[in-house]
Amino acid sequence: MENLFGDQDLYPPESGNNFADIILPVPIPRMFTYSIPHTMQPEINLGARVIVPFGKKKVLTGIIGKVHNKPPQAYQAKPILEVLDDTPSVNPLQIRFWVWMAEYYFCHIGEVMHAALPSGLRLSSESKVQLNPNYDRETSKFPLDDREIMILDALDSKPELSYEDCEKVLSIKSIHPILKSLVKKEAILIFERLQEKYTPKVETRVRLTPPIAESKSALQEVFEALAGKAKQESILLKYLRDVPFLQKPKSNEKGLDKATLLEEGDSESSLKTLIKNGIFESFKVVVNRLAEEEAESEPAVLSTSQQSAFEEIKHQFESKQSVLLHGVTGSGKTEIYIQMIMEVLESGSQVLLLLPEIALTTQIVTRLKKVFGSKMGVYHSKYSDNERVEVWNGVLSGRFSFVVGVRSSIFLPFDSLGLIIVDEEHESSYKQFDPAPRFQARDSAIMLAYFHQARTLLGSATPSFESYFNATQGKFGYVELTNRFGNASMPQFHLADLAADKRKNLLKLDTTRILRERIQEALAKQEQVLIFQNRRGYSPYIQCEDCGWTGQCVQCDVSLTYHQFSEELRCHYCGYKEKTPSACPACGSTHLTTMGMGTERIEESLSLLFPEARIGRMDLDTTRNKHGYQRLLDEFGSGNLDILVGTQMITKGLDFGRVTVVGIWDGDRILNFPDFRAGERAFQQITQVAGRAGRREVQGQVIVQTRDPETQIYAQVIKGDYFEFFNHEIHDRKKFYYPPFVKLVKITTRHTDFKVAEKAALNLHHGMAEIPIKKIVLGPEKGIIARIKNQYQFESLIKLDRSGNTPVIFKEHLWKITEELKSRPEFRSVRFVVDVDPS
Repeated sequence: MENLFGDQDLYPPESGNNFADIILPVPIPRMFTYSIPHTMQPEINLGARVIVPFGKKKVLTGIIGKVHNKPPQAYQAKPILEVLDDTPSVNPLQIRFWVWMAEYYFCHIGEVMHAALPSGLRLSSESKVQLNPNYDRETSKFPLDDREIMILDALDSKPELSYEDCEKVLSIKSIHPILKSLVKKEAILIFERLQEKYTPKVETRVRLTPPIAESKSALQEVFEALAGKAKQESILLKYLRDVPFLQKPKSNEKGLDKATLLEEGDSESSLKTLIKNGIFESFKVVVNRLAEEEAESEPAVLSTSQQSAFEEIKHQFESKQSVLLHGVTGSGKTEIYIQMIMEVLESGSQVLLLLPEIALTTQIVTRLKKVFGSKMGVYHSKYSDNERVEVWNGVLSGRFSFVVGVRSSIFLPFDSLGLIIVDEEHESSYKQFDPAPRFQARDSAIMLAYFHQARTLLGSATPSFESYFNATQGKFGYVELTNRFGNASMPQFHLADLAADKRKNLLKLDTTRILRERIQEALAKQEQVLIFQNRRGYSPYIQCEDCGWTGQCVQCDVSLTYHQFSEELRCHYCGYKEKTPSACPACGSTHLTTMGMGTERIEESLSLLFPEARIGRMDLDTTRNKHGYQRLLDEFGSGNLDILVGTQMITKGLDFGRVTVVGIWDGDRILNFPDFRAGERAFQQITQVAGRAGRREVQGQVIVQTRDPETQIYAQVIKGDYFEFFNHEIHDRKKFYYPPFVKLVKITTRHTDFKVAEKAALNLHHGMAEIPIKKIVLGPEKGIIARIKNQYQFESLIKLDRSGNTPVIFKEHLWKITEELKSRPEFRSVRFVVDVDPS
């Protein structure tokens, strides 16, 4: 794979350079070269956004990656159309990071740019319609129908219309056939109008005019003039109530949001009269979408063990770039993070705190905001495009020196990172699956820290094998916290045997006797309960009792999940849904039954078992909107819910003092998965969700429902012996050549035709087998799910020796093999999806 930049990638442009290599947000293997118009040369800066033509009709937003004087050999360079930034939106360190990510994760730099840059910073183009200046209705030989005449009449009164405008004119949804007809009749022209997606938030504010605000007697005269004009007087009194300018004269300068002034039902026409009479004046200001908050409290004083760990981390950082903090659940890792962050910010450097899930940010952000106030920014996918741009610009301008975010926040424009903290570093949520780049945020954060000469702190109660192995080999520093904070003790485990309870007729609605008893005891003491089941929906599938029919997705080889609330069968892979049938489509029987239990059905079962309990559910279905997580956490935290049923969202980092019982509905489901990491993940998930119980004085109770209580991993979780578990598993990893002893690359071959996908996968296998390096090539095999979104899948797994340049050599050959296969007509539409370090 070629170096995208050569030797000059990070040097500033010299005067007289006539060409620029532009990074474009498209999956092409290299940057495109454009000519720099003479008038634009003073505006050209590395990392600046530009508008460039691409292909015959497209116009794209690109990033200047390099400037030089070498014209392209294979094509005529088109000119840059416009420079969008006075100061670059992207810095050289970011570009260097993008290059590394593209090369390491086997993708194109344009795909990295597309993932990195908030969509609000990319231009969008909207199709517009205008009259053809050469068109004359009187002399035209083409007859018009009524709807076409209505469009032309609308264009007579307005110079241009959007597609949406045209739909409103005719009150129809599909306007394309009519516009196509008008284009053929040469009556209209269709063109693209470029516009910035990001728009600053503008607020209309109102304040008293200076002559009145600066004189009490003038204000008194105004009240006398308004005597008998109740509506106008009401607005003035409301303003004086909310803006104490008599005590704080400068507060009148800021004024009051017009919407706030009128929100209690006051008349807008009365306000207009007050403005017309010179009592108030209206003005517009650009405001931040992100609330300004002041720090309210000092960080908590560290306990003796926390202080000792804090000092040891700093000592380890003297010789190690990365340190693993291995602290049991509830040991107070967050307080150590806060002390580390404060020290780094005081030194003038920036800090990034990575969290695996948006759900985690809702609780931890509240704690951090109280300490860091407006210095801190938050960045995640529930933010709107405009909000994400404001965080991006806030980092660029220095407004935010500390950011809390999910995996995409590693792309923010930091220029002086001093510390990256990766909380719950073991979490699979840090891995991006689709689309490219399929990066691991933890590993990428370590590389980003290297580029900034910063330090990385990895925190977890159940470290990933890769991180713990690196610590045992001396590559990472290692610090341990073995006790919970304060007086909290570790929870007590109970293994509830589902099979035994079923034999004794003690099983009710798939709930064992001990789980029911512990929930009842907690409710009687007004304590709270968490129930974990890693499957959303009501039931995994519906089955006909007579013929065995189950609902299948029409686009994927999976069963449809039953959602009772919406009365739908849904595919959790492609989103396909259909109404739940009243009778079996195969045999007509009405004996349809649900099989298995998702969170929705568990919620229903618990409401039948404990009718007095207030029950909530936290999964993807209940937290789709921006504030869904926060609403549920607030309800649970304030005690308005007694039981919370949830998926993985409830296993991570949540801290509720009244939770004393945690139930794991189906422990076997976590274990029984065909993946070499299944044991590691089961240990992590059970330990993490158990860690939500008993985080204060009362000891927590954890009930794991299982059909096989003798499984060794349960004993290791109950003992809390991560080291025994690691030593047992790592032996098998080494024996069978799995990470951390080898590097894995998974390649998925996809096509709509089964035979084409299979043939391409076999050709790929033969090509890889001939690469002259130390490796093991497994496959190709049909994917665990053989078809997704009408694409058949074949998977190959490659185990590479980690030493030397083996991974680099493999990737170089793999580029050539896949490009050669794609050049064949029969494989032109085949997709080869390369996943480096698959999770």
